[in-house]
Amino acid sequence: MDVKTFLLGALGAALALPLCVQAETVGAVDTAFKLIGRNHQVVVEVFDDPKVKGVSCYVSRARTGGIKGTLGLAEDTADASVACRQVGEISLLEPLEQQEEVFSERASILFKKVRIVRMADARRNTLVYLVYSDKLIDGSPQNNVTAVPLPASVPLKLR
Repeated sequence: MDVKTFLLGALGAALALPLCVQAETVGAVDTAFKLIGRNHQVVVEVFDDPKVKGVSCYVSRARTGGIKGTLGLAEDTADASVACRQVGEISLLEPLEQQEEVFSERASILFKKVRIVRMADARRNTLVYLVYSDKLIDGSPQNNVTAVPLPASVPLKLR
């Protein structure tokens, strides 16, 4: 296989991945003391919606401490909450899907993730964000939802 073929294949694979963003940590609070390793925590992170300028989402979630948590081997609980807010003038960078994953973060060494999905409520000109946890075999029904109404001057355009 030549380099050009390899690079084209890698580019195609990268484009096939869902458009997800990395979150910035805003802060954390300790919830339980662990003698060895980091303490159990609730972490607050923020990310900007990659396709909606002017909307940021704040996610709080549990992070397991101790030796396993410090080494990245522990499974975090499914507890998570999301609050998305207008933080500037809202504009759509492109037409949106009816439903699209906008954030995903590992919650265990294998198979478990915390995910945030943006849903478009065109009738009400509103973006709805749902946070939940999934697992390869058995996901969690624990979830949280928030909504950001779009100004009348920004019609919701769908693909």
